[in-house]
Amino acid sequence: MLRPFIPTFSGALALGLSASVLAAPVNFNLPAQPLSTSLTQLGQTSGLRVNFDAQSVAGKQAPALRGTLEPAQALNQLLVGSGLGATVEGNSARVYAPQAQTSAGTMTLGNVNINADAGIAGTSTTEGTGSYTTGAMSTAVGLPLSVRQTPQSVSVITRQRIEDQGMNDLNDVVKYAPGLTLRKFGGDRQQFLARGFTIDNLMYDGLPTSISTFTLDTITGADLAMYDRVEVVRGATGLMTGAGSPSATLNLVRKRPTATPQVSITTSAGSWDRYRTEVDASNKLNENGTLRGRVVAAYEDDKSYIDVREKDRQTFYGVLEADLSDSTTWTIGASKQRDDATSDWGSLPSGPNGEDLHLSRSSFLSNDWAYWDRDNVSLFTDLTTRFNNGWTSKLAFAKIWAESNTFSSYLNPAPGGNFTQASGQYDTTDTQTNVDGQLSGPFQLFGREHELTIGASRRQEKFDQKGGFWNAATPINIYNFDHGSIPKPTQESRQPYQSRNTATEEGVYVAARFNPIDPLHVILGSRVSWYDYDNRSGAGDYKVTQEVTPYAGIIYDLNDTYSVYASYTEIFKPQTQQDVAGSVLDPMTGESYEIGLKGEYFDGGLNASVALFDMTQENRAYAIPDQPASCRASNRTCYEAAGEVRSRGVDAEISGSLTPNWQASAAYTLVLSQYTKDRTYDKGDLFAPNVPKHLFKAATTYHLPGLLEKVRIGADVLGQSNTYNRVGNGHAEQEAYAVVGLMAGYRLDEHWDARVNFNNVFDQRYWQGIPTGSGSGTYGDPRNLMFSLKWTL
Repeated sequence: MLRPFIPTFSGALALGLSASVLAAPVNFNLPAQPLSTSLTQLGQTSGLRVNFDAQSVAGKQAPALRGTLEPAQALNQLLVGSGLGATVEGNSARVYAPQAQTSAGTMTLGNVNINADAGIAGTSTTEGTGSYTTGAMSTAVGLPLSVRQTPQSVSVITRQRIEDQGMNDLNDVVKYAPGLTLRKFGGDRQQFLARGFTIDNLMYDGLPTSISTFTLDTITGADLAMYDRVEVVRGATGLMTGAGSPSATLNLVRKRPTATPQVSITTSAGSWDRYRTEVDASNKLNENGTLRGRVVAAYEDDKSYIDVREKDRQTFYGVLEADLSDSTTWTIGASKQRDDATSDWGSLPSGPNGEDLHLSRSSFLSNDWAYWDRDNVSLFTDLTTRFNNGWTSKLAFAKIWAESNTFSSYLNPAPGGNFTQASGQYDTTDTQTNVDGQLSGPFQLFGREHELTIGASRRQEKFDQKGGFWNAATPINIYNFDHGSIPKPTQESRQPYQSRNTATEEGVYVAARFNPIDPLHVILGSRVSWYDYDNRSGAGDYKVTQEVTPYAGIIYDLNDTYSVYASYTEIFKPQTQQDVAGSVLDPMTGESYEIGLKGEYFDGGLNASVALFDMTQENRAYAIPDQPASCRASNRTCYEAAGEVRSRGVDAEISGSLTPNWQASAAYTLVLSQYTKDRTYDKGDLFAPNVPKHLFKAATTYHLPGLLEKVRIGADVLGQSNTYNRVGNGHAEQEAYAVVGLMAGYRLDEHWDARVNFNNVFDQRYWQGIPTGSGSGTYGDPRNLMFSLKWTL
């Protein structure tokens, strides 16, 4: 059967594949170089006979090609942006210049089948692609859709970008990801924000995990050595995550085993005696490749520009993948991450009304005996079955055991502008269990093909924290503090504290993508959730039953490149506060409207979008100003659920290949988040003044041509408008700033690659966490260097 090829906006290629040439993947390691050279080396490495006319490829450059790919996929990547096409028949490939279009606007390639998944379009794994974008992601609605066909603002931090910018953990991802804000309020305490709201959902391989003020300390800071990419969906994501805020969701997608040998060792050394080593090995474990395995290990010894502070991290990840049959694959894996840190609890203070105290960036106002240690173990498994009718079933299970042990100190303001130091000691365990079953595939209706996914999930979080604090406060001099002068408090004088609760959420969900006419796609979905909160420390149990979360999206393809879209979605967030009668308040509800324009270029190698969003969160709890006598008599604070916040703005991004040698990402976000109803703040007051109104992030890498083909250069910039915290009768402020980073890399030979990252080139002094009177200010890293050397098999 003949299928027509419709040229894209860029004139990019289409690759014809016959069913007989789905060859085994091969490990490629080709530098950016003349296309003719890459095509020749492709044939030598894979055994695929590549035929091409020297004149048609003369003067054309091929991008770097690294990773494990099928030969046909590798050929497609080499030709992206060249204007050439290719056909594959058996073990032979032919590269050609496309013919003129026929009168119908199509061209015929002969007796071949077009495989839409051959290039970036349709693929999701980013390792080895060298790209700053991906071809498909399912985080938003559970269906594998391209960026262009997803009716929300979505981004991906790919494996290539992680390596180019030297990102090591999830905090780095949030720092550089479009539209997100990283707020630090201690050496090992952080908060993730988007569109004015706190992010309280992470996903691991599509399974949601809850995070809060305390659990964020125990399950984040995830080392990126084990992940292929991080997908980001901004706005409400209740369809797939259930409960949460209308901010964003981050989906960390793990690396999977490969069927060909793949080994790399990366060592890094940088400013302030920072050292890091990563080892990554993958291969088939039996002769026919039906059993595959991968192990990843990383060790980091991280000193700091801050006095006394240091941290070391040990990470291990192992995964097995087995083809139980031609249609069924079973995966099982585990990871362990251990962090041991000399760390503070609070951080640097401001004056009583937000005044800048001009403390040194190296100031550490805790003690040399302080620690914050964390241990995270996870186990996951999934069983995927592919049916002949195009349907797929997946049953997934994951469990996380997280512990955090801290004994550290914080500041209290004292009369006369002085400060005292108090301490606390807490042991926290957070166990999360998650199971999800999903069935998805195509179906026919009114002579058209559509897609459907249905699923059911259950997740439970068991949180236990015990410890206490010391009321005794020791006066200190914040400008000349001796870290060994205050002894560790004894247990006898501690004020005990305990918090124990279990939250269980169950849900069923369904989403369908209807294609009534060729340019129009409609996504409709809904989730029904049951939520149960058990306060094992005392009163305060509550339930939410049959909470319905709708989803609706529409995409209209203007042509082969551009689509317009609109979407509406909701999310709910249970609350623990009680009203005057002692009843738990109804959940907060959030809803998100979004309209936008998306473009896809170079066969999905470059994606662009611009969107307008409007979000509200209502039923927010706030304390009743004049507490009723019944509340005072029972020594509790009573609340009302009548608050409302509105967030509006613009979200724009472009990411991917500008040319075969040039990867780039740039994003701009405008956010105006305001109170619309509140007892404390007036209508129109900023809801999240520590989130910038204007946020710009960009990163780029360019492989030089010709004689300098082994050299690549890059840069990144993070710029934002002014922000502040309300403190006393004033503000602690951070003026608008920009932080610039540079990168240079050199491929010594086929095995060795060197890179240097020069961060905060202009040594910008800025608050990554704006201080308060009692101390939560954290400076961003000063100017620093990191050198890396990578060996690849």
